[in-house]
Amino acid sequence: MPNIVLTRIDNRLIHGQVAVTWVNHVGANLILVANDEVARDPIQQSLMDMAVPAGIETRYFTIEETINKIGLASDRQKIAIIVKTPQDVLRLVEGGVPIRHVNIGNMHFSEGKKQISSTVAVDEDDIQTFRALHEKGVKLEIRRVPHERGVDIMELI
Repeated sequence: MPNIVLTRIDNRLIHGQVAVTWVNHVGANLILVANDEVARDPIQQSLMDMAVPAGIETRYFTIEETINKIGLASDRQKIAIIVKTPQDVLRLVEGGVPIRHVNIGNMHFSEGKKQISSTVAVDEDDIQTFRALHEKGVKLEIRRVPHERGVDIMELI
């Protein structure tokens, strides 16, 4: 079983807060970005790699690659999975990736979304996806930074 130490929804994917603060907090040595678009874009990957401290590995997989390869991870890999959307998390869970807890860090406001916290905006599809994850036993916590008290998203939707 893969050693997943963090699963985070953050539409920015890798940036300083994830690459340094969260990785140090959970003791990750591998950041796995599960995103179909970024997996095919070496320029975005290079830009994100610039934010990652020395000694931390990165992987950029599609959702399907993540589902197919996560079981091959060695025990020494402490994996932080970063995705853009709750729909990506649901696809991973339904594909057999053993995710039990999700940190919801940043979901930008856009047309059709409502702001439910300072950093999280959701639409009806997001709400239904979070409900589906909750029904599968996944804990869903809004928490920007490690020292902040987490809030169960189910209380807000």
